[in-house]
Amino acid sequence: MKFIDYAKISVSSGKGGDGCVAFLREKFRPKGGPSGGDGGNGGSVVFISDSKLSTLQDYSYNKQYFAKSGENGKGKNMHGKNAENIILKVPIGTIVKDIDQNKIIHDFSKDNEKITICKGGNGGFGNARFKTNKNPAPRFSNPGEKSTLLNLELELKVLADVGLVGFPNAGKSTFISSVSNAKPKIADYPFTTLIPNLGIVKYDKYKSFVMADIPGLIEGASSGKGLGTQFLKHIERTKILVFIIDLNSNDIREEYDLLCNELKSFDEKLLQKPSIILLSKLDTILDKKDSTGLNKKNNVLKISSVTKVNLDKALKLITNYL
Repeated sequence: MKFIDYAKISVSSGKGGDGCVAFLREKFRPKGGPSGGDGGNGGSVVFISDSKLSTLQDYSYNKQYFAKSGENGKGKNMHGKNAENIILKVPIGTIVKDIDQNKIIHDFSKDNEKITICKGGNGGFGNARFKTNKNPAPRFSNPGEKSTLLNLELELKVLADVGLVGFPNAGKSTFISSVSNAKPKIADYPFTTLIPNLGIVKYDKYKSFVMADIPGLIEGASSGKGLGTQFLKHIERTKILVFIIDLNSNDIREEYDLLCNELKSFDEKLLQKPSIILLSKLDTILDKKDSTGLNKKNNVLKISSVTKVNLDKALKLITNYL
């Protein structure tokens, strides 16, 4: 399944059916009176969040979702048939935005949230509704309410408690696969991770949190280089940032500063989140020197995801913030 986190679609509710003008004419009821029925309601467009979904892929193919109109009313006080609603399922974390009004309609943050985005038009009243003592034979009815058309922008932002940030091949995928149920693709070439990988990390007896492996950044990502800003937005929802830097780096401090600059260029608020620095691949280092150029107050910890060294300490640092 292809990971799609952005789509533009058009949706329209259905028009309400028109009310009917009719009079009852039967053999033994020469003055049966008005008998025009009401029109049926038009279909609505309803969005529902579904935890089983992880992409907006379906909406990259089908761009239009138009509900049907309600049936017109009929004689003998027969009500027109209501049109069926259109149900559109989206992943948790989807933001629905009205493009023309430039406003957010809803942000789906929980499973099975149900929101009517476009309400179907009400059916019009038939002439039987307008009968009075002064007007026993009304010859008019109501038209059904008009449909509503909306141009929508759907944007998926991954919901996770912890976001892993680092350059390609820093060891993020190996770390998340070691501490959670995530099974990301791991290899020794850049941009192995092309989509955000989510993993559930369990701790204590009954507690857990969601960790996201954000695809690798490079210098200039905030201005469109590499994978660009495509996945930087997924970091916005996380509560904690975990920087992962390869201990084999020529200049660990410089690498950390570059990561911070990219986050700052995208959104300064990202650097206000609590953060932890994990120096990965400890098992590949022969010289166990302590000099990294980083301030120890930044919660710096050397780890090895392969030999599991200090992974328990890393998780404890993370859960202390949570």
